[in-house]
Amino acid sequence: MVKKRVTTFRCAAILFDLDGVLVDSTGSVSRQWRIWARERGIDEEKVIAIAHGVRAVEVVRTVAPHLDAEAEVRSLEKREAADHDGVSVMPGAVDLVRSIPEGCWCVVTSGSRHLAAARLQLAGIPAPKVMITADDVANGKPHPEPYLKGAESLGVDPVECLVIEDAPAGIRAAHAGGMKVIGLTSTYAAAMLGEADAVVSKLAQIRVGLDGTGKLEVNVG
Repeated sequence: MVKKRVTTFRCAAILFDLDGVLVDSTGSVSRQWRIWARERGIDEEKVIAIAHGVRAVEVVRTVAPHLDAEAEVRSLEKREAADHDGVSVMPGAVDLVRSIPEGCWCVVTSGSRHLAAARLQLAGIPAPKVMITADDVANGKPHPEPYLKGAESLGVDPVECLVIEDAPAGIRAAHAGGMKVIGLTSTYAAAMLGEADAVVSKLAQIRVGLDGTGKLEVNVG
């Protein structure tokens, strides 16, 4: 019998990406970006290649620098928030966040606060005390600012944080901030998440408890 390999992390807080980690919204995100691209005569595949895991305003600035990025994003995210088709809670997400002591986790998302709140409510996930969104930072992922701001808002040293991400840009952002990362293969294949410190295919593979010092003990595998 082959013994299952388990990786253990000890940390003071867990920082979650939202879309593709706590909420399965990849279909909605891709659908709305494709609609937006077609309406503006932009190559859909070029947009989709960079749309996941980064702020929408940066996507627009990259593929359509001639447009008013802020206005485009307001329109796009309003449509995303109203698009519930296929949007659902990720299996295991509610049980996982409820296993973490209050104040020891937060959400760090590339979406707006309005969109993030709509997603959490739709998924039935309790809103954390701390939520860092695109509205709160000057630099989006893969810049470390979003995750560093999450750690600061929780009052935790970044090196004491563990991040759960589904996108390469988010993994790079967390590592740039000095944090360990678990990659979730909900949006990208495992090969694309190779920079993560551990990779899982489902949230049920992540179990959180307390060690003897009061820190979080996270077993993965």
